[in-house]
Amino acid sequence: MSLSDWRVGIGYDIHRTGADRPLLLGGVSVPAEAGLVGHSDADVLLHAVADAFLGAANLPDIGDLFPDTDPAYKDADSGTLLGEVIRRVREAGFKPSNIDAIIHAQSPKLTAHKRIIAESVATLTGVPADRVSVKAKTGEGLDAVGRGEAIAVTVVVLLVGA
Repeated sequence: MSLSDWRVGIGYDIHRTGADRPLLLGGVSVPAEAGLVGHSDADVLLHAVADAFLGAANLPDIGDLFPDTDPAYKDADSGTLLGEVIRRVREAGFKPSNIDAIIHAQSPKLTAHKRIIAESVATLTGVPADRVSVKAKTGEGLDAVGRGEAIAVTVVVLLVGA
């Protein structure tokens, strides 16, 4: 396999906190005072993973594929949307190799949840669990994340030619 068969993608997403719904991160319901605001189920981690895969494969982004103006995606399961992204990535001739994610959240504290979140992301993407890293960082009291007004996620993925 040559380096030309490797593709790196970066995904980023941010959602406001305060919704009367469960907080979903990577398909896992995490105990929290409130969930995230969004048109779909607002799983900010899965949205960032999807965009990283789409970027690496040079495909349209998640907003183009699943627009928040389309009522068909109201409260949509982000795991299902990610499944469609993975299908398109494979159809484009690539397979996911690894995922590295950072969840930026002042609260809730995620230390006890990182492994189960990583395992869920691995299951949803077909990436071996030992190739999925989930880290958590606080906003140190700064910006919307630090004030607890939002949760953001940054993801890097590697795709390889199938």
